[in-house]
Amino acid sequence: MDVNAAVAALAAIAGVCTGVIAMLAFRWSERDQARPTRTSLHTDAVLPPGVDTVLSVLRSSAVVLDESDSVVKASSAAYALGLVRGGKLAIEPMLHMARDTRRDGEIRQVELDLPRRGTGRGEALAVSARVAPLGSRLVLLLVEDLTEARRIEAVRRDFVANVSHELKTPVGALSLLSEAVMDASDDPEAVTRFAGRMQIEATRLTNLVQELIDLSRVQNDDPLEDAEPVRVDELVAEAIDRSRHTASTKQITMAAGGSADLHVWGNRGQLAAALGNLVENAVNYSPARTRVGIAARRVAAPGGDQIEIAVTDQGIGISEKDRERIFERFYRVDPARSRATGGTGLGLAIVKHVAASHGGEVTVWSTEGQGSTFTLRLPEAGSVRDRTHSHIVDDADEGLYDADPDPGRHSGPGPDPALPTAHAHDHAHDHDRDPESDSHPESHPGPDPRTTPREPLPAPEVLP
Repeated sequence: MDVNAAVAALAAIAGVCTGVIAMLAFRWSERDQARPTRTSLHTDAVLPPGVDTVLSVLRSSAVVLDESDSVVKASSAAYALGLVRGGKLAIEPMLHMARDTRRDGEIRQVELDLPRRGTGRGEALAVSARVAPLGSRLVLLLVEDLTEARRIEAVRRDFVANVSHELKTPVGALSLLSEAVMDASDDPEAVTRFAGRMQIEATRLTNLVQELIDLSRVQNDDPLEDAEPVRVDELVAEAIDRSRHTASTKQITMAAGGSADLHVWGNRGQLAAALGNLVENAVNYSPARTRVGIAARRVAAPGGDQIEIAVTDQGIGISEKDRERIFERFYRVDPARSRATGGTGLGLAIVKHVAASHGGEVTVWSTEGQGSTFTLRLPEAGSVRDRTHSHIVDDADEGLYDADPDPGRHSGPGPDPALPTAHAHDHAHDHDRDPESDSHPESHPGPDPRTTPREPLPAPEVLP
């Protein structure tokens, strides 16, 4: 009996001990869970209420530092700019600003140029950094990327400077010529000569002002508000007619080729101006007795078929360094030649903006001494495309059509060996041509752009 009582007593004591140990373990676990972690000490417990939410919606890059200069909070933009690395602020001038602000509580702001992360080309990011105290222990750093704003400001300054220079040149010439006319009032021949020069400068000034107006219009207006289906062959015919006199003077043969019955969707006036600028440049920068070809074709594209209009010349060509800048406003490959031909340096800039506003693009292929090809790509007007022609031949893009209603203006009595087909029609006046150049096209100086390697941007398959 006594043994059973002792065993029962021991079992009761063991049960009590087990319960006490379990209760102590449970309380210890609860205390560990309630203990703040390192992350919560740096965010939830340290940041004032609502600051985390505000920082997440700011456009500026935000960094919050504690009293030991450790990063408490940083936005994703701050990491993208390379401001924070390894939990520390990586920009030394900003770190000094943060320490000074923590010491005296004064708000500070500075503009800095930071090396662009991941590039070894010396490019810099322009930023504006502003440091302010956040409570009694924290410091808030806001960084704004000013790189794009600086670029736009530089473009604006260059534009104003270029416009001023371009306007000053003809205005100054008109002033000097008017004085010369007054001084030569008793010399009719001199007055006539100076008056002719005044007309040239006045025309140049008028063209510059008009192109400035056109550039402003294509940049600000939405061309698709007044869009309509536009026949490509009509655009080509207008562009050829615009440069016909200059081409005849230089005995340059202009010919149109490619697929007929193509349409694009857009503003007719802007598209005609863009293509006219390309053809005019091709004529102006081509030597005498050469060819300028305009070829149109349909090409397949992921977003729908596109129309390619390629303008090819056998001119002086464009160097690689100049090809990167030729679409900038007022940029000229050859300033002296451009002034001689009356160029303003705005024609290709207008082409670029017209193409972009119509959902297309303009590209250039060129080799110095061999010629250039400018290709204007525009979305096809699908609503007017005749989809009943299912028997399209693979080489239909190489067929040529005449943009001149006069069928008698053929470049020669027989097929031109420089053409891929026998149906070629040139757009230059017969009486301005050299007969030998028509009957022997191989005598033209310079290589045929059709046979030149088309890398990286291929020239069109057709050079009429």
